[in-house]
Amino acid sequence: MDYQESGVNIEAGRAFVSQIRRWVKSTYRPEVLGGLGGFGGYFQLPGGYSEPVLVSGTDGVGTKLKIAQACDRHDTIGIDLVAMCVNDVLTSGAEPLFFLDYLATGQLNPEQLEQVVFGVAQGCKDAGCALLGGETAEMPGFYSMGEYDLAGFSVGIVEKKNLLDGSKVRLGDVAIALGSQGVHSNGFSLVRSIVKTQGLSWDAIPKGLDKPLGEVLLTPTKIYVKPILTALAEGLDIHGMAHITGGGLPENLPRCLGQNQSISMNWGAWEIPPIFQWLAQAGSVAQEEMFNTFNMGIGFVVLIDPEQAEFALNTFNYQGIEAFEIGKVVAGNGELIGDKAGHR
Repeated sequence: MDYQESGVNIEAGRAFVSQIRRWVKSTYRPEVLGGLGGFGGYFQLPGGYSEPVLVSGTDGVGTKLKIAQACDRHDTIGIDLVAMCVNDVLTSGAEPLFFLDYLATGQLNPEQLEQVVFGVAQGCKDAGCALLGGETAEMPGFYSMGEYDLAGFSVGIVEKKNLLDGSKVRLGDVAIALGSQGVHSNGFSLVRSIVKTQGLSWDAIPKGLDKPLGEVLLTPTKIYVKPILTALAEGLDIHGMAHITGGGLPENLPRCLGQNQSISMNWGAWEIPPIFQWLAQAGSVAQEEMFNTFNMGIGFVVLIDPEQAEFALNTFNYQGIEAFEIGKVVAGNGELIGDKAGHR
């Protein structure tokens, strides 16, 4: 026997690397040294920093992959992968510099996986970071035919004095929320359970939605890097940031606070998008469970001085991002205060 007879095609792997080379190169920044295919990726730190701090983050896409594979649509899931990592890195005030991915599959399908890498490259360009390298693992017997899994890793940089770690958040700061593009990349085990219980296909269009379920749910996670960096460059003084992922607002928003701080919430400040309204109704999901599982229309939050609130709202709206003032920082023990019954 040989390696190919056991299910691993080395030649196909080499051909795949050549196939994706153009997408990888399209993300390169001036600091990238060398090219694709080495044992490691090389990146020269940008100049202009007196005390540079590197910030790293890693994440995956979760069971949203199941929907991409069921719908045979693979060009956006890579954007989700990048977004989950770079948005986390961004919360420290860091600019993402480069990204690496890990892609594992049972049998290499070059056409399918090129779409995945295309999405990863698109996400990197949206975030302004370089796709520095990655790993494609062919693992027969571990994944079923057509299945693949993804993980990503990102590194960013920030001046030490500008690092956001909760220490700059002050009582009275206001929370400005940035709208999500739907479910993003968390809560999909519950989503898939609801759809299965309803006996629906991914091309069904339930009442209240204007597109097929699969299309709505595969809308990629919003990447907030460029809007936030633009706002900072224009003078917005951000004291804290939170990426709203698994656990929703109740779990993620308190993570950017300092000691003995809470947020008094205005839960009615934004309208819950239709997809969440449908999931709650179709799955008979309690309101508390919805807010503890999904982003509910809020993908990112910044904490700023109240005197900059109007400036922040205008800056983000000008960039095409819905923004809402959803609360303010008060004394407390790290909880979100307020009655969710006020949400729309």
